[in-house]
Amino acid sequence: MTTIYLNGEYLPGDQPCISPLDRGFIFGDGIYEVIPVYNGHLFRLEEHLDRLDNSLASVTIKTTLSHQDWHDLLDELIRRNGGGNQSIYLQVTRGVAARDHAFPRDISPTIFAMSNPLKAVAAEVHEHGVSAITLEDIRWKYCHIKTIALLPNILLRQQALDAGAVEAILVRDDEVTEGAASNLFIVRDGEILTPPKGPLLLPGITRDLVLELAHQAGIPCRETRIHPDELKSADEIWLTSSTKEILPVTHLDDQAVGSGHPGKLWQRMIAIYQDYKQDYPGQVEQHD
Repeated sequence: MTTIYLNGEYLPGDQPCISPLDRGFIFGDGIYEVIPVYNGHLFRLEEHLDRLDNSLASVTIKTTLSHQDWHDLLDELIRRNGGGNQSIYLQVTRGVAARDHAFPRDISPTIFAMSNPLKAVAAEVHEHGVSAITLEDIRWKYCHIKTIALLPNILLRQQALDAGAVEAILVRDDEVTEGAASNLFIVRDGEILTPPKGPLLLPGITRDLVLELAHQAGIPCRETRIHPDELKSADEIWLTSSTKEILPVTHLDDQAVGSGHPGKLWQRMIAIYQDYKQDYPGQVEQHD
């Protein structure tokens, strides 16, 4: 049975109980992170924890956990769940209090973490790519905060799934922002482009790593505003996330992207990404 961490205890997955008065349950008042684990090793942990710190500070939730504390408790959670490849979900809510919109000042945050198996992206996805649709970005204006209040994202993603696509690419005020559960890249004339960081999109850990690796490899890349028409004329479109890594979008709104097959620059970048995973500190040979 899966082991779960809750407020200082490691418990069997069917035992932890969280009060219905927890503000995470009542208001969606909390922050989360998802961290991939390869062969028992947390991937880009410091970057994830820096983002967690920024999100917590943005909503004024305070914990006493240092980065080393997080590292220790997550390492123990990974060990108790058998090591290997995992996806760690951690969540911090403001805590338990009487229902009131006003922040309570004297409560302890609820700290929760769990592990799920991390499945490799199917070979057929890398061979054929995925489809996406464009939708209006109906979310709030603080999308850089990784909040657990995800209902708008859920509705957008479900609309994409109902249309036979895997993701919704979002547009706000004639600018492309990101996917409902991913960051976005396009390729145009051999250059990788992605929308700039700001309050309208999540500062993705994989997004930043793709830019970092592209710079190191000498591949032209930059952050720039992307108009919806540029999606239609893009040579390639990619989606990135911690658990899906880099996905090639080969059809958008039922139209082929480029050749309708994963592009050459995506093939180069996914190879660079996999090499980075292999060489990441603490990594050993992986069997995806």
